[in-house]
Amino acid sequence: MGKQQNLKVKFKQNHQNQLMAFPPTLEELISADHPVRIVNAVLDKVDISALIHQYKPGGTTSYHPRMLLKVMVYAYINNIYSSRRIEDAVSNNIQYMWLAGMAKPDHNTINRFRGERLQKTLQPIFTQVVTLLCEAGLLNIKELYTDGTKIEANANRYTFVWGKSIGTNRERIKEQLNGLWQYAQKVAAAEMDDTDPTTFDKIDAEKVTQTIEKINEVLRDKPVSKEVKQKLNYAKKNWPAALDKYEEQEKILGEKRSSYSKTDPDATFMRMKEDHMKNGQLKPAYNVQFSTNNQYIASYTLHQNATDTNTLITHLEQHIKNFKQKPTNVTADAGYGSEENYQWMEDKRITAYVKHNQFDRMQNETIRNNECFKVDRFTYDEQNNQYLCPIGEPMKHIGWKIEETKSGYPKIIDSYKARNCEGCFLREICHQQQGDRVIEVNNNYRRLRNKAEKRLKTTKGIEKRKQRCHDTEPVFGNIKQNHHFKRFMLRGIDKVSVETGLLALAHNLRKMAA
Repeated sequence: MGKQQNLKVKFKQNHQNQLMAFPPTLEELISADHPVRIVNAVLDKVDISALIHQYKPGGTTSYHPRMLLKVMVYAYINNIYSSRRIEDAVSNNIQYMWLAGMAKPDHNTINRFRGERLQKTLQPIFTQVVTLLCEAGLLNIKELYTDGTKIEANANRYTFVWGKSIGTNRERIKEQLNGLWQYAQKVAAAEMDDTDPTTFDKIDAEKVTQTIEKINEVLRDKPVSKEVKQKLNYAKKNWPAALDKYEEQEKILGEKRSSYSKTDPDATFMRMKEDHMKNGQLKPAYNVQFSTNNQYIASYTLHQNATDTNTLITHLEQHIKNFKQKPTNVTADAGYGSEENYQWMEDKRITAYVKHNQFDRMQNETIRNNECFKVDRFTYDEQNNQYLCPIGEPMKHIGWKIEETKSGYPKIIDSYKARNCEGCFLREICHQQQGDRVIEVNNNYRRLRNKAEKRLKTTKGIEKRKQRCHDTEPVFGNIKQNHHFKRFMLRGIDKVSVETGLLALAHNLRKMAA
């Protein structure tokens, strides 16, 4: 007991102020297997001549773009996305100091490099890195697993412009202008000509100005109520400017978008899974598409439309452009199973392991049995171009029409008509139409969908469907949850594309280092 009481706690000596004859270098302080060495080694191998051409000769010296690229990618690997935090890391963190060679670029330099210099040069650099990973046997760009996620834009959630509101406001102006015109006709019918605003297909600022001037002219010497005068003054002052504003807003929206944010006009309002309010609120966002293999990102693209359906062709075209070769097969979920996508992949001879929108639902035997009277369950007689109704009677072809999707893709819809439905014992449960049943079918989509369904049910198809869940979804989960990237730092689709590329590049190098 006495010996134990005499024991004292011993601490290691602290040599904080002791001078070193030979101070250690940064090279010695970084272990040989540290991830920063992987980043340095890989980015030393890529050709950055296009990035160097972004710099103009003359003037003061610039930080070398390869050094800035290494610092930027390593920052994204370590969840540092702010230019000010990167500036701080370069001054205080050993790994960043080693990458930068003790240079200390400020946050303006870092932000300018990311937002401007990398806009047209990061995609080729990313492609080179993916090629290096392929050569190392880490992934295969011939077999792609494609999926998308929405990431919130760096924009105000409440400064929005809606396409429908523009149309509604324009129609309201047209109705009120028509009311003023009708009033003027009652007061001075003999002086009014045939420039009735109700005949305009689309009113604009010039037409409204001319019409209001005409109304003011014919009412100048007439007894007019104070209310009408106020409305005419308001219309003259505000309506032309409002119509000019609506025209500019429609130019920003284009033909395929229904909304945008005033603080980032390139961002579209989308419904997000990460909804902190839990009320289905729409937020300004971008649709990020990744194609992966072995949980490495092979391709990335950024889109302004909320649905995945209209992104696949553009995404795969970018992949083919980057690697100068097409994939042999693509696996994706039901969000991509449209006629346009199936047809494009068939034309390109790309094997599509892509579900259609009813695939999962129709695996349920109860649902299949309850929907035996739906058109999808009817048998098609291709030789005679006719369908067989549930009791086996032929339904003759009676015509066709062409409908366009939102993307402009033409769909051919054929119509078929049954005969003698009134005497059929299944009439009441088969359909509710008056007279004989008429069905409309997109035969090409039906053909493509049936091919895809058969392919998905093969042994390889089942394997591909299982692998897709393990390949793409962990990538998004890793970026969003593990590395806390849920909102872009920059604004504008060109700059946000750079951020997307940095995320993809950082993910690949982080996984390679692991």
